Amino acid sequence: MQDQEYRPVVFSGTAREYFGVWIVNLLLSIVTLGIYSAWAKVRRLKYFHQHTEIEGRRFDYHATGKQIFIGRLIVIAAIVVLQIVTAVLPPLGILLWLGVLIYVPTLINKALRFRARMTSWSGLRFDFEGSYWGALRTLILYPVLSLFTLYLALPFVIRAQHSYTTNNHRFGTAKFHFESPIGPFYKAFVFAILWMAVIGGVGFWALGAGELFTSLAMETAEPTPEMMIRFGLIYVVALVAIVPMAFIYQAFLRNAVFAGTELEGGHKFRSTISPAGLLWVAFSNAFFVVISLGLLTPLAHVRMSRYLAANTFVAPNGSLDEFIGGEAQKTSAIGDAYVDIEGIDLGMAI
Repeated sequence: MQDQEYRPVVFSGTAREYFGVWIVNLLLSIVTLGIYSAWAKVRRLKYFHQHTEIEGRRFDYHATGKQIFIGRLIVIAAIVVLQIVTAVLPPLGILLWLGVLIYVPTLINKALRFRARMTSWSGLRFDFEGSYWGALRTLILYPVLSLFTLYLALPFVIRAQHSYTTNNHRFGTAKFHFESPIGPFYKAFVFAILWMAVIGGVGFWALGAGELFTSLAMETAEPTPEMMIRFGLIYVVALVAIVPMAFIYQAFLRNAVFAGTELEGGHKFRSTISPAGLLWVAFSNAFFVVISLGLLTPLAHVRMSRYLAANTFVAPNGSLDEFIGGEAQKTSAIGDAYVDIEGIDLGMAI
């Protein structure tokens, strides 16, 4: 049996082109006191989706600024009402907050559904069909229970969460399937923790952090300029230990998730991100943004999107034309039911 050929994902956006979108979004959001930010989000997502393609077939984003704006108004209104009721009638306020907590899994599913349905590739929409109990179990209960294992079971939780979100997504009528051994998830977890432990441990030891904090706690030393410098260096070490840890974890995790994901019909995915490469792009982006006082933010966004796309591959199992054509016919036969109000984008980072 011949191996499937992996096709690269291509991002064709440029910093100069995106700068025009970004600066208009920024200025109009400032002038309208943030109201335009909903439309700005749509313009930004449209730009990045429409400049991402696989085999010449582009992605697209179909939400409107009005949908995003209505979603934000609903969230703000709900928070205001809850705060007023809690202040005036505390018992009723507590009951309402409990109701909100109970509703959170549904809210998460709606956000995931909206994001999927507003995204398409080659004219075909994605979809998400999660359940209340699935979201409650994997996205809320499992993380809480992992606390009792001192987060040693966190890789199992992360794998379960990706299994829930991936297995409930579909493209057209074709379902995604995720299955992975636990090893790659512990690999991501261990390498990230090791980075933090080694860099933080060595740095704090070299700076005498333990002795410094002890002397201050026991009030046996007066603050001196030399001591303040050491405090500053300790914060630098903490940043170098913690911030890269997140990117190291994300790189290994992304590769593991893509390797374990398959689209119905035998279509496979691959991610080849390296921790060093992701760190370089992220930190050089931060440098460019800082020295330009934010004006090179579009360059940072484009560089990261280009890096992620260049390390993402899809292996179709057969002809893409036949697959897309078949899914288009099935979708047309079933009929689309994209209800705007059902999936208001609440801007949740899921």
